[in-house]
Parts: sequence; structure tokens; C-alpha cells
Amino acid sequence: MKLDYSIKKLEKKAYEIRKKTLEMCIKAKTGHVTSSFSCVDILVGLYYGGILKHNPKNPELNDRDRFILSKGQASPVFYNVLADRGYFPKKWLDSFCEPNGHFGVHLQCDIPGAEITAGSLGHGLGIGCGIASAAKMNRRDYLTIVMLGDAELYEGSNWEYAMYAGHNRLNNLIGIVDRNWLGVTDFTERGLQLNPINKKFEAFGWNTKTIDGHNFEQIKKAFEGVREFKQDSPLMIIAETIKGKGIPFMENVPLWHGLAPTKKEDIERARKELAESYSYLFQGDAKNGY
Repeated sequence: MKLDYSIKKLEKKAYEIRKKTLEMCIKAKTGHVTSSFSCVDILVGLYYGGILKHNPKNPELNDRDRFILSKGQASPVFYNVLADRGYFPKKWLDSFCEPNGHFGVHLQCDIPGAEITAGSLGHGLGIGCGIASAAKMNRRDYLTIVMLGDAELYEGSNWEYAMYAGHNRLNNLIGIVDRNWLGVTDFTERGLQLNPINKKFEAFGWNTKTIDGHNFEQIKKAFEGVREFKQDSPLMIIAETIKGKGIPFMENVPLWHGLAPTKKEDIERARKELAESYSYLFQGDAKNGY
């Protein structure tokens, strides 16, 4: 069940999802807000932009595309997208990280629409390789799409999987690197240098594209033609993003990793800055209530 929103509608939906994710994490007093905000636009592009083949009323649809969120710390935004698309009741979000709630702080595979449990990094690409290989053997034409964090690439297992995918020409496998340049405590290039990520994947036999991960036109264009299987290699999309995108005082600040605003002044500032960052979308549109 595909939706194919216009660019303006995708931008509004991305703001709406950011707002709901922030409020959910504020209520829970936890959650990876900045990790979620860097990949909001990519997830909105996939689930509302006519890219993914899926059906919220039938999460186990045989021919669905398999989306794997390997950076499982971004579960808050993924849960909000899945709820908004109708995979489960939105009221489930009210008990995020509560003892009797449906969700913990990391991604859980028992949630409708979630293919894997993730949080311990470095496993999603390997699972994706297995699913894509099975699709090849069974002559199925669904896509497997895996979203990775850039600091997740420090896990050596990813490069084993990259070698496997390139060698086996898994052209039904698409990776997305959420390239926000930050890990848990510092900028990636102050640790082990990751760049040039594109050349590294190309050396393992992948095609690569580099895009602005907050630009819906570029996100949609990156997936053009992927179902025609004209390439004989897997594709890695390197999406340049900003960690905490939309809340300037939290953007690109390493120590906001894994945290939600809890102090009154931080909560008020986060709400205010988020609204201001996207106010241009609603100019002259007071009836929408934003």
C-alpha cells in the first residue's frame, strides 16, 4: 500500500513526525531524539513517498519490501511512522519505555512492521544480505533496504557483509548510511576516519549514490529505477544528514546522543525551536493547527 505524497506534503509530514517523536520522548524522559531526527526525512520518504512496497493491514505480506532499521536506537521515530501508517494503534506510543508498555528504547521485532530487533549494532546488513539472497533463490522481486548509522560502520561485521553482497551481486539489496558524522560521544572523523565511504563500498563491488538526506527530491530520485534491476550490484545510498535536525541547540552536539530534554527550559526551547524551524511550511495555513 504505497502513498506518494507531494514534496510539500512530505515536508509537512516530516515535521509532524518530528513533533510527535519529541513529545513521546519528553513524556518518557528518554529516547534517542537526535539519532531519530537525522533520519526522519529518509523514513518519511520511504513510507510516504511512493518508494516502499508494503501493507500496514498485512505486515507479513509475502511480496512486501523488507525495511531493516539497523541503527535501532532510532526506534522512536520508526515507531511513530509505523503507528501513523496504521501498523498498530497510536495509543501504544503513550506507553513508550514504560514498564507495561509495548516498546523499549531500542527496536523490537515483535512490533508490527519491524523486521528485526536492533540496538546492538552491526547486524542489520548481514540480515539484509540473507533476506536478499533468499529472495534471489526463491525468484522473488521484493527489495531489501537496510538503514545503517555511519558510526555503525566501525563494526567490522558490516564489511564482511559488504564483501558478501558485492561478490554475490545482490542487486535487490539497498543500503542507506545515515551520514550525520557523529557517534555516541564524538564526531566520527576524530575517531577512525570513515571517509571516503563511497569509495570503500565501491571497492567491495557496490554502486553508490551520495544525497542530501533532508531533501525529498534527492531521496526519491535515489530510488528511481531500482525495481528494474538494470544494475548487477547492490546499491549504497550515503545520505548526508544533521544529527538532531530541526532543533538547533541539539544539532551536532555529541552529548545529546541517547537523551531527551527533561529540564523545563530545555523542553520549552526544543518545542519552540522545532516549531520555528518548520514554520515556513505553514505560512498562510492557520487552519492546520500548527
